[in-house]
Amino acid sequence: MNRDPLPTLAGFPPVPFDAPGRVSPVAGAPGIGQLGDAARELVPYLREQARQTELDRRVSEKTTDLFRDAGFFKLMQPARFGGYEYGFTAFIEVISELGRGCASAAWGCSLGAVHQWALSTFPEQAQQDVWGANPNAILCGSYAPAATAVKVDGGYTIEGQWHWASNVDNSEWALLGVVFPPDEPGGVSPGAGFLLVPRSDWRIEDNWHMVGQSGTGSKTVAIDQPVFVPAHRRLTFAEASSNNPPGAAVNPNPVYRIPFLSAVPVCLASPMLGNAQGAIEVFEELCGTRVTRGAVAGGGNRLSQFFPVQSRLAEAHASVDAARLLLYRDTMEVEHMAATHTKIDVPTRIRNRRDHAFSTRLCLQAVEGLFASVGGAGLALDQPLQRMWRDANMIARHISLNWDAVSS
Repeated sequence: MNRDPLPTLAGFPPVPFDAPGRVSPVAGAPGIGQLGDAARELVPYLREQARQTELDRRVSEKTTDLFRDAGFFKLMQPARFGGYEYGFTAFIEVISELGRGCASAAWGCSLGAVHQWALSTFPEQAQQDVWGANPNAILCGSYAPAATAVKVDGGYTIEGQWHWASNVDNSEWALLGVVFPPDEPGGVSPGAGFLLVPRSDWRIEDNWHMVGQSGTGSKTVAIDQPVFVPAHRRLTFAEASSNNPPGAAVNPNPVYRIPFLSAVPVCLASPMLGNAQGAIEVFEELCGTRVTRGAVAGGGNRLSQFFPVQSRLAEAHASVDAARLLLYRDTMEVEHMAATHTKIDVPTRIRNRRDHAFSTRLCLQAVEGLFASVGGAGLALDQPLQRMWRDANMIARHISLNWDAVSS
């Protein structure tokens, strides 16, 4: 069992607790401190490439290969396919560190890594289908049930369009939301859920043109003619939300028994957390070097000398710290509950969903406050802070993190 001392990453203070998810049960797996170091070392590269990532409207193959080589896609993958079986607290640590460099690149890595966990909750044969021939395969996903599956002998056929499939360009499989028909004629439908579809069965519709998070490549997965999906590649929302999904039978690590929505949205909140921390760092650098040139008042002073700037910076630091602690506390708790075979009840899940959105709100407030203090120079397209501001506003409007949607 791999247990590192509590890390001190560049952007974040040490994690103040020992959560089960920060421990890999896999012999020889890199420690979470080592993975955190690898993420931190990539931050300068990600910042350098961020503008190009935005222009390309996708995470590059080179960046994806760097994430793969660093082991980030193995974070939550089962050991029998070469993974490390870390939990969500370790995941937050690594992805938020990447977010300091580029929110879009971190988002792409985040979705690719968390879908390894999601696949691990599917039946065993589905996992074999994806990873048997290629243990390095990663998945994109579009969760909204955008089509109704048609039941046929041995499985289903589906066709349609699934929007917002982040990192689709770098993905070998897609996790697609559908509505399932009854398992038996005249029976009750199991409701909505997911089907796994290989890259050979769908095409990418290049329609991602957004003001923020442009580099996530969240394009549309299109299936123009009915394609067959075997029944073993099905996971219903009810199964994903349970404390005992099908994959738990072959993946005994308790991390695979955590209900989907009680933890998975940290894959969206973690890039936001890193983005806000990165905005603080960029702003501090800007304040330390910029001298105002006001013709009437304030001219010749450093930006850092203004009280409102100091106050907003202090508030941003406090907001990001509070957001980080909320995410860690909630995620640590569900990891402990899963490890002790304690049912993760509905009130706990609701609290976690609230805090996924509220931590995002805190990070948005931090970035908004900082951006309000920059002058014209901060609006230049080669100035990282304006992109971080746009990315923060885009992330905060995601339906899974939008405060108005989640809190109501």
